[in-house]
Amino acid sequence: MIVALFFYLLSLACWLGGIVFFSFFTAPVIFTRLPIAEAGKVVHTIFPRYYALGYGAGIVALALAIYFTAVRVPRLWWGATVIVLAIALGITFYAGAVVRPQVDAIRGVAEQQNPDPAQKAEFDHLHKLSVYLNGAVLLLNLAAIFGTAGALSARG
Repeated sequence: MIVALFFYLLSLACWLGGIVFFSFFTAPVIFTRLPIAEAGKVVHTIFPRYYALGYGAGIVALALAIYFTAVRVPRLWWGATVIVLAIALGITFYAGAVVRPQVDAIRGVAEQQNPDPAQKAEFDHLHKLSVYLNGAVLLLNLAAIFGTAGALSARG
């Protein structure tokens, strides 16, 4: 049980840590230190790994939370945590597999001097959506950690 809990907590730490580090440290530095075209290329290169981390860590965390729901008490805390993690993982897959390719298809518009207004509006909308989805996953990860703390403290 201790090994499963270790990997569960490790997966949550990696997932949340990746989100926090990219969102609050990496991306802001890249976009303030590099020209917009170069910054876009760097972030474009990082995103596949960023989402792979979310997919992998999310799958491990969700699978182990489901396992804990079956074998540990209190099931209510673990069940709520499973729901939160499933939503977070679903959002992560949507952001990475649906939104990111759409952004990639038109990302050059952000680098143009006089972009097509419709394409620029679409890029801005998709970028904002991506930011909101990322923020939602961050908050859901925090909720999962809270649920885990509740489950572990309620057990005594």
